Amino acid sequence: MDQRKIVHVDMDAFYASVEQRDDPRLRGRPVIVAWRGPRSVVCAASYEARRFGVRSAMPAVRAERLCPQAVFVPPDFPRYRSVSRAVREILLLHTDLIEPLSLDEAYLDVTHNRTGLPTATQVAQAIRRRIREELHLTASAGVAPNKFLAKIASDWRKPDGLFVIRPGDLSRFLPPLPVARIPGVGKVTGERLRQMGVVTAGDLQRLELSLLDAQFGRYGATLYRYARGIDNRDVLTGRATKSISAEDTLERDVGLSETGDRIGRLAEKVWNAYCKEGRQARTVVLKLKTSEFQVLTRSLTPASPPSSREELAAIACRLRERVSLGPAQRFRLVGVGLTNFREADDLQAELFK
Repeated sequence: MDQRKIVHVDMDAFYASVEQRDDPRLRGRPVIVAWRGPRSVVCAASYEARRFGVRSAMPAVRAERLCPQAVFVPPDFPRYRSVSRAVREILLLHTDLIEPLSLDEAYLDVTHNRTGLPTATQVAQAIRRRIREELHLTASAGVAPNKFLAKIASDWRKPDGLFVIRPGDLSRFLPPLPVARIPGVGKVTGERLRQMGVVTAGDLQRLELSLLDAQFGRYGATLYRYARGIDNRDVLTGRATKSISAEDTLERDVGLSETGDRIGRLAEKVWNAYCKEGRQARTVVLKLKTSEFQVLTRSLTPASPPSSREELAAIACRLRERVSLGPAQRFRLVGVGLTNFREADDLQAELFK
């Protein structure tokens, strides 16, 4: 069996880079892609802005405090999607086995590539060169025998970098790798690992699978495999939608009873997108964020899927009854979603068993 060759392509500061490309006045300046205002969050930041500590998903007001000289640009998602499609056309020159993760990154399986290039490294070089020449943007790429390592590699020499992890490199590369670089290891998991004396993948390698399983459940087995460079996941083309959602950061914090109208409007957005799916969703999700930035989710899988926008909104509103933070609690964000998708024919067959 051929050794798999996976490439992870990640556009550099994508939204901000598109803005700088299209407006010469922004080049070399700190650019923050976000709507201005107390309720806005950063969509993207140029590398010039990142030097001041500005990061995606940061409140825009904090970003402005960190970098008061930054230029704020409102996001233009139709334009970013258009550029993303152009990037995909370049990727398709090399393989059909493409798994998009977002507008600005994707996995490619180039074990057998259609351009006849002998190595995955040369494929990655060709992709990056064409993106630069045709789109006047830069991309970083990671090359490795699996998705986990390829994603780590693409971040290794950002921006505008290429890093290769070969199978023979694992015994040298993995032991000093900080566990914070492992996908899924956030602040909470990282702190729990630190308390166990685990700072690097080498530390993780010394722990038994049974201990990791007891501490982290199913994710423990993932940690065990990743610490050893094992990842057997395939590159999935045509990834099916896992969820459809819409959320809104409110202009002012409100009480739970005041969210009904907003839930109705969000339900309409979700329903309009859902009608294009051709599949049925079993589960309704309500998302709330408190004024203290605590995120709450409540979900319900009714006996039959919601059949209308009104029914979706009604279920989402009823889910508020399962939030017990007291009448004084205020909320800054509301979201509505549908998930747990099933093919319509499969669901119908199941209902009539």
